[in-house]
Amino acid sequence: MSNEDDLGFTIRHRNGQYAILHNGTEATILRGKRAVNFATKISELTFAEQQQLMARLTGNYKRGNERTAIKHLRNQK
Repeated sequence: MSNEDDLGFTIRHRNGQYAILHNGTEATILRGKRAVNFATKISELTFAEQQQLMARLTGNYKRGNERTAIKHLRNQK
């Protein structure tokens, strides 16, 4: 596991629900069918793939424009 693979997501399982936390803050809770599907998928994935899946489920995922945004004038110091 490299540092760039870690996007800061962790999982907390309780009462058949999965809470996905991002940097320690609860980002979303999966219940019912979504929780069952998540549990099935997550066990088959590598750490990096798990991080990407959790990012997509929370809506907090990279969109591919980060390098372009860094160069934008409003982001220059």
